Amino acid sequence: MDINKIATVDFNDLMSGDAQKKAAFVKEMGDSFSNMGFVIVSNHGVTEDLRQELFRVSKKYFELPEDVKAKYEIEGLGGQRGHTGRNKESAKGSDLPDLKEFYHVGQEVEDNDPIKDNYPDNVWPEEVPELEEISLKIYKTFEQTGKNLLRAIALYLGLDEFYFDDKIHNGNSILRMLHYYPQENVDNIPDGAIRAAAHGDINLITLLMGGSAEGLQAQALSGEWINVQPNPNEIVINIGDMLARLTNNKLRSTIHRVINPSKENLKTSRYSMPFFMHPRAEMDLTCLESCVSDKNPKQYTDMTAGEFLTERLRELGLLK
Repeated sequence: MDINKIATVDFNDLMSGDAQKKAAFVKEMGDSFSNMGFVIVSNHGVTEDLRQELFRVSKKYFELPEDVKAKYEIEGLGGQRGHTGRNKESAKGSDLPDLKEFYHVGQEVEDNDPIKDNYPDNVWPEEVPELEEISLKIYKTFEQTGKNLLRAIALYLGLDEFYFDDKIHNGNSILRMLHYYPQENVDNIPDGAIRAAAHGDINLITLLMGGSAEGLQAQALSGEWINVQPNPNEIVINIGDMLARLTNNKLRSTIHRVINPSKENLKTSRYSMPFFMHPRAEMDLTCLESCVSDKNPKQYTDMTAGEFLTERLRELGLLK
């Protein structure tokens, strides 16, 4: 197989009840994660109507005046809920801020799980009241899709199919409504500043509902940048650093970026909706013994998901 190719798989094959189709899905998805760290998934559960509705309300929110959006940027939350303004987040190791702003929706604990005390409440903009219902519906859909994808990943790794279930129950997952805002004066953009600098994601897996414009690229093992171009009705899934740690890099957390389009297109907005699937903070990220060998010695120190998240948020400048 072409190790630089990102596979496209049909979620219906995983859920069909057909053992042969399910096994083929697990193999193709897992191999794509091992080689490129990415896979494209069709028939993922979010209807086209719901997708369009979320993009509509996201656009409505980001078109609010800057002083209105600033009301929903809550100090002390590390950007984990509500608004994060323009030029606030930088990729790990980058001195330049990304050319973006975003809005975060987090876990709504509904079963009296004491972990609720560890999560801040969601922040809802009164100017766009419909955002709450629509974003929570997307959140729950992607959470369920992500759970089933992690079951497939567990099978690929030779683990019990339900290995991740208790680790992600009421996990610290985040739905990000992301706006790469228009650049009014493109000649004044600092050299090297792009919409999202090269980075790896923090979490277990990311489910990305396609951007409203091209620009997403993933870095192959050769160093070559590969365009990631799903169809509008497909989602992109990529491995995050937590899962790379757990699997001792058997599954790749691939560096990716969002490059700038032409100067003319930089004057227009780009929207995307990633769902960052996180486990509970107490999940142990110690490398699985089955992923450590003489040929692939252990590459990471032991830590929990919560410890790793705090460390990374500090590196991103979101926590002091």
